[in-house]
Amino acid sequence: QLQACGGGLVQAGGSLRLSCAASRSIFSFNVMGWYRQAPGKTRELVTTITSDGSTNYADSVKGRFSISRDNAKNTVYLQMNSLEPEDTAVYYCKAAIINPKGAYEYYWGQGTLVTVSS
Repeated sequence: QLQACGGGLVQAGGSLRLSCAASRSIFSFNVMGWYRQAPGKTRELVTTITSDGSTNYADSVKGRFSISRDNAKNTVYLQMNSLEPEDTAVYYCKAAIINPKGAYEYYWGQGTLVTVSS
């Protein structure tokens, strides 16, 4: 359902843009977002965007990362600027939808590795 890409190796201070392409209209998802998991750490929330465009960011990325969506392309982006070695992680795209029974269903994309060198 979700295909993430755009990871790579970048020097500290550099930028990357991750993409998460959905196989269905992203209008159907109530919330989409990005999570990351650094080596030896638990997966953590990076940012989310709701169907009405409201965004939320982890304190550690505020002012540096930006989430956006292109409804025509069924794609959500994560623009990452001023990258730091601490941003090194596997980044995952996640989508949530409320099903007809009123329960949340979650979908994960495969991870894309971001490595920031010092």
